[in-house]
Formats: sequence, structure tokens, C-alpha cells
Amino acid sequence: MKINKIKINSKSKNYSIIIGTNIIKDISKILHSNKIDFKKCLIIIDNKVPKRFKLNLINNFKSKSKFVHKFVAKERNKNYKNIQKIHNILFKKRFNRDDCIISFGGGITGDVASFAASIYKRGIKFINIPTTLLSQVDSSIGGKTGINNSYGKNLIGSFYQPEIVISDMNTLKSLPPREIICGYAEILKSSLIDNFKNFKFLDKNIYKILKLKKPYIEKAIINSCNLKKRIVEKDEKEKNLRKVLNLGHTFAHAYESSLNFSQKLNHGEAVIFGIRNAIKFSYNINLIKKNKFQLIKKHIDKIEIKKKFKSLFKTKDLTKIIKFMKIDKKNISNNINIILIKDFGNIVTNYHVSEKKLKKFLFLELKK
Repeated sequence: MKINKIKINSKSKNYSIIIGTNIIKDISKILHSNKIDFKKCLIIIDNKVPKRFKLNLINNFKSKSKFVHKFVAKERNKNYKNIQKIHNILFKKRFNRDDCIISFGGGITGDVASFAASIYKRGIKFINIPTTLLSQVDSSIGGKTGINNSYGKNLIGSFYQPEIVISDMNTLKSLPPREIICGYAEILKSSLIDNFKNFKFLDKNIYKILKLKKPYIEKAIINSCNLKKRIVEKDEKEKNLRKVLNLGHTFAHAYESSLNFSQKLNHGEAVIFGIRNAIKFSYNINLIKKNKFQLIKKHIDKIEIKKKFKSLFKTKDLTKIIKFMKIDKKNISNNINIILIKDFGNIVTNYHVSEKKLKKFLFLELKK
């Protein structure tokens, strides 16, 4: 059984990403070999994880003091109320800073569990075991934690690196097609940020990757993880370079927030819409050449999203969308900062556009 190990050396912590198939059963052995120990652990389990995977983790996890907390993984539940529920368990069971929180689930669960870990007694050990494609290629790596509020998505959070990330590709087999597409959005984003070679690999093998065919899915996951590793090592706290990872996300987060995190639109679908908007805007201002714009657009058109952009939003929603874009974390002026693309591997992170110009652009996108 082949296991891939990617080491991340960030300024705050060095840790490994372990990628393999059917490795959850070896959880205790993996932690021991990576010198990770603790007396107590709270396993926060995503309610969407199938029972067989839950039992596989719990039964093979050799720890006398293990506690389980079930979490209903919805964007609306990324809030202080659920952080407090987790903290109440930790306080009642008298957890200390040498004990551990383990996230077992998708990106939403990881965001909540890691944020809870980062602020409990100013930081408790945290282990991430991502079970969705999106979390394995993106959200579990790099130490971003976050919860939502009425002003928008992930506006409250911290940077807090895990002790280890363990990605078992077996868990991906349980995902519905919509969740696979959700993760593929981040894989596509990574290829655009990285280089044309990786994009070409996706363009040639998109349907094999979406069907989780080997070795294509492994390569896609590893390519995305390696890109994020390089970026996080250079810019852990998103001062400059790491902003490239937000390609399409200023649009995406605003769409999710405008719909009040409705299940009509998941994060990956919003990112696909956001990337499409970003490349179109880049083309409109002559930033990216026509042939490259068309190549990316043609690839995006291959991705089947049930809901169409125009069916989710109307022109009357533009004011609300712009409002959420204005309070995005990257904004430092009255204008809106969006991440654009000049070429494969050449991302523009500080393009400031006026509210009026952006509203006109989105109006035309809805009217097409």
C-alpha cells in the first residue's frame, strides 16, 4: 500500500500531510510514527461521514480517554454557538493544552474544530482527518480556521496549524457527484495558480478524476497539496503571496453569503462561478489573452452544475452581493479587491475595482 507524505515547514509549525488508501485503520500507528501523543482527545465527527468510516476510526483509535462529538456540517452551523458546545465538553472533561481535538469530516467540520482548538486555553493540539475531496485538497492544509456571522463567511478566525493531516482516499468513494465537483473546483483553481502543465493534465483527464479513477485522482490531489505547501511555507499569514489562493473566492463567498449559506449552492459550486467571473473580468480588461480565456472557459463548461448562475440570482440581488464583496477580508480601501488571472501561474492579487464597475459587470453576466 503506497502512502504519500508531504512535509510542510511553516514558520509556526512543521507537520506532515499523509495521503493513502484505507489508512484510517492505521490511525494509532501513524500518530505514533509521527511522534504525536496526548492523553485525551475529542473526536468531532461530521454527521455526513458514513457509519462504516466512523466505526473504523473509533475502533482503531487506541486511546483510553476518547470522547466523540457529532457535528451537523452546514455553513449555518459555523458559529459561536457550536464553538461553545465544543468548549463546554473540553472544560467538563478537564482537557489541557497537551490534549487534542480531532476533526473527522469535511471542510466545514475542519474549520469549526480547528477554530475551537486554536482558542481553547490559547491553543490545544489539533489533528485534521479530511473526508471530502474539497477538504483533502484545500481546507485541511495551511492552518486557516474560521466561522461565519451575519456580515459574511469566515470573517472570524485564526491561523492555527495542525499536528498532522491524514487523508484517506477511501472516504471519497462515499461522496455524491455534487461533492466531488465541489472538491474539483479547488483542484481546478490550484492548476490555474500553478502552471499550464497541471491544467493540461486536468483538461485531458477531467472525467476520470471526477469518477475518482486511479492514478488520476491521486495525482490531482497531490498536485494541489504541493502547490498549497509551497505557498503556505512562503506566506503563512496571507500577507501577500497566499492571496493567490483566493482566485474566484471574493465572488464565491459573496454568493454563498447572499443566499444565507443555503444548500442551493455549495462552496465548490460558488468557486466555479467565481472562477468563471474572474477569468471573464480578466479578459474584459485585457489582462488574459483570448485563447487562454477560451481554454479555461471551455474546461469550466465541462463541469456539470445543476443550478445555473442566472437561476440562483436576479439583478435585484446585485446590491446584496456587492455589499458582501465590500466586507471581504482582503479589502483595504473603498474599492473592492478581486483576484484576477494574467496567465497560467500568473495571478494578480491586488486589483481594486469600483463598486459601480463591478455591479455593471455582474449585471451583464446575469443578462446574458
